[in-house]
Amino acid sequence: MSLPRISALPDGPFARLAALLGDEKPGKEPIRLSLGDPAGAVPEFVTAAMAREAARFGNYPMIDGTGEWRQAAAGWVTRRFGLPEGRIDPERHVLPLNGTREGLFSVLFPFMPERKGGGQPIVAMPNPFYQVYAAAALACGAEPLYVPARQDTGFLPDYASLPAAVLDRIAAVFICSPSNPEGAFASEAYWRTLFELAERHDFLVLADECYADIWFDAPPVCALTARFAQSGGFSRLLTFHSLSKRSGLPGLRSGMVAGCANLIARFRAFRNVAGPQVPAPILAASAACWNDEAHVDAGRAAYQAKMAAAERILEGRMTRPQGGFFLWLDVDQGEDAALRLWQAEGVRVLPGAYVGRETEAGKTQSNPGFSYIRIALVSDLSTILTALERVRNFLDRA
Repeated sequence: MSLPRISALPDGPFARLAALLGDEKPGKEPIRLSLGDPAGAVPEFVTAAMAREAARFGNYPMIDGTGEWRQAAAGWVTRRFGLPEGRIDPERHVLPLNGTREGLFSVLFPFMPERKGGGQPIVAMPNPFYQVYAAAALACGAEPLYVPARQDTGFLPDYASLPAAVLDRIAAVFICSPSNPEGAFASEAYWRTLFELAERHDFLVLADECYADIWFDAPPVCALTARFAQSGGFSRLLTFHSLSKRSGLPGLRSGMVAGCANLIARFRAFRNVAGPQVPAPILAASAACWNDEAHVDAGRAAYQAKMAAAERILEGRMTRPQGGFFLWLDVDQGEDAALRLWQAEGVRVLPGAYVGRETEAGKTQSNPGFSYIRIALVSDLSTILTALERVRNFLDRA
């Protein structure tokens, strides 16, 4: 048995950014917009819930979470995705996660076959992509397949264009909507086509929908809604949601997975021996978050104000995303622009190539993120305004 080729992963994007900037001094007081870290105020009901249940840090948590959490999670899923009352069973359709990243990494292990379609199984993912997708694929012995998500594909991977022989080897696909970093929505037609492919070629759909509650004109069509409309159920689907993004609480390390009851049961059995329990006080705070919409509405309004400011300041230089909190800005050569923006204006952003892969070996411009920088609009509005003015000045000079 060969060991997983974790060494096939390059350094992470933030390690690469640190190496790029090195000892370079920022041209102005530094503003860091490279990391999507929504560090806002913690709602009082979160700290109150944790304090109320603090004594339960003295008990081992249950892998299923608490009854209170399951009811809250199932209730939110039902309301948010317009599902018939009672269709989401709190005991069968939801599980708590130690942050969604943990779930996205561990989910492949109980489902990965040794061979698929006559060869090594493939896990397909968008390119650019959240790095944990590739880590998960490599860790469980699958081949990661990076499917470009460019402007001409609506900034989503065109899985339907893959050859049938490749599709037959796919064990699972990751799909992120709203996409990170581009902020594109998967339409109902996109979801329908993807699930038809999954049925025809026997693979799972792993929907990373962590940004589903951050939108600008209208909420996205989400995987559970589309799958239920298509089939009356949730077969082949697991969807992941995050309080890091929805509630702006990345330090809580709390998310959920929802979907097909049979898949949830297998994932639960794996987790029961792998042991990633969520402590009961964290679950109490999480339940309070899933039950409350006011703090989510306020957070969304703040992101909408920041995006409106970006449109005003960068008029003609940006395309507004449909959702999420990133600007995916075309600057011709992202790595060079990120370095010079830091040197001249003190604004720290992430080169788009650092979250993508070359599609042709040795050709850096074949990386779908090559010409882009990613700007995270997660600081307070005043800081964002200052940073965007600096970005505009830099672009004007360039």
